[in-house]
Amino acid sequence: MLDAFLDEHRAGLREALAGLTEEQARRRLVPSATTLLGLLKHVTFVERVWSEEAVLRRPRTGIGLPASVDETFELADDDTVVSVLTDHEKACAAARSIAATVDLDDTVLGNRRGPLPMRWVQLHLLRELAQHAGHADILREQVLAADARDA
Repeated sequence: MLDAFLDEHRAGLREALAGLTEEQARRRLVPSATTLLGLLKHVTFVERVWSEEAVLRRPRTGIGLPASVDETFELADDDTVVSVLTDHEKACAAARSIAATVDLDDTVLGNRRGPLPMRWVQLHLLRELAQHAGHADILREQVLAADARDA
């Protein structure tokens, strides 16, 4: 059931980009760097941090992840909807595979908080994905409403 809820929110975040142009996906509607495409890039980072860093104990620098969370929302010129979706799907597949090797009652040792039960890690991931899926719903609504007004 936990895996199904995680996958539901993963899919919801990807679906928030469905049918949008590159400009719409990159549009900033809030003072922070948060955009629809940036949100998906951020949750790709989240998936990798909680699987590769926390469970596999790989350092962020060793797996090519930024040190700061704020950087994870930043879009490079070559980030596109397709490239970020592809990266997200790969990160989710890897996270699923890694999680399948660990029992929910096992302790993972690679997080800065210290040792954590895998159950906590998965529930934290679920909470974060749900939160960002809500953000994505609101941002998509704003993008579409603004474009409908301008049409």
